Amino acid sequence: MTEQVDCVVVGAGVVGLACARALALAGREVIVLERTEDIGTETSSRHSEVIHAGIYYAPGSLKARFCVAGKALLYRYVEERGIEHKRMGKLIAATSEDQIPALEQIRERAEANGVHDLRFLSHNEVGSLEPELECVTALLSPSTGVLDTHGHMLAMQGDIEERGGMIAYFSPVESGKVTEDGILLSVGGEAPMDILAKTLVVAGGLHSQPLMHSIADFPAHHIPAHYFCKGNYYTLSGVRAPFSHLIYPAPEAAGLGIHLTLDMGGQARFGPDVEWIEEIDYAVDPARSDSFYAAIRKYWPGLPDGALQPGYAGIRPKIQAPGEPAADFMIQGPTEHGVPNLVALYGIESPGMTSSMAIAEYVAGLLR
Repeated sequence: MTEQVDCVVVGAGVVGLACARALALAGREVIVLERTEDIGTETSSRHSEVIHAGIYYAPGSLKARFCVAGKALLYRYVEERGIEHKRMGKLIAATSEDQIPALEQIRERAEANGVHDLRFLSHNEVGSLEPELECVTALLSPSTGVLDTHGHMLAMQGDIEERGGMIAYFSPVESGKVTEDGILLSVGGEAPMDILAKTLVVAGGLHSQPLMHSIADFPAHHIPAHYFCKGNYYTLSGVRAPFSHLIYPAPEAAGLGIHLTLDMGGQARFGPDVEWIEEIDYAVDPARSDSFYAAIRKYWPGLPDGALQPGYAGIRPKIQAPGEPAADFMIQGPTEHGVPNLVALYGIESPGMTSSMAIAEYVAGLLR
């Protein structure tokens, strides 16, 4: 027996939930298929929980547009819902004179993206805010913050369910087929079944490309390559970080450097680094902390020996190979691939969480 459903969203991470919520708010019948046992168990629970300002991304890119718009939507939502968050601000530190041009470029890019609140701080001004931060100057981003990501996802789940939607756990999509009536999905797990989805949104994160390749009669040449880029995080043991702002170094090629973020309780974590891997693997190698000490001590010389301990790891769903320029988000609708009522999302890495509600509005618009 085949069950017919108006909208199916694959993936109950923060982006999938946001898309499902937007469709449910538009009056659509929505089912979210999640391969694991809960919401947000992979990428959405393995990042820095930072609300990004939208300052690093190429003007006009989807990352820039959705980060800036998503930040406004996200702050409004968490404030209205009482979801725990802190707009604590971020300092991007130049630890040497030759890094200052990079910070100037960040400020120019921020202006082009519509973020007008960045300002340079002198060495003395930095010292008055963060006495133990070592730098020659820093950019202050006052609209950067952190939030309780799980609380945010729970709130969106509640919105979906209040409007008649549901989340089906342990429901991996094993294959599919494009038909005249929609996309026929073969769903495995504890209760295998076939679902005919009139509308399909694939927000599978690390699994989007394999899932799309499993859909018969979908034009496979539209599916980008995918790569796994692991980011390891370390926490502090026996000492508390003496900072009240998020601390970022000048950015590097594949990421934003080994930065210091604070959770809702003020506990520090450091990372992520950049480790290209072949298979999904969340283990954190204690030996990798050796390189963290040198990177962190460029801006926090007071980091004690032996203070770093393995925390957790996340994996970025990259669509560019190691050494290639950073790719933009890829959101393909019927105009791109030719299949009606299907939207596939690829490469939704940072700032995916910040961008999620703006991404959802865009996806809902493609399917309107």
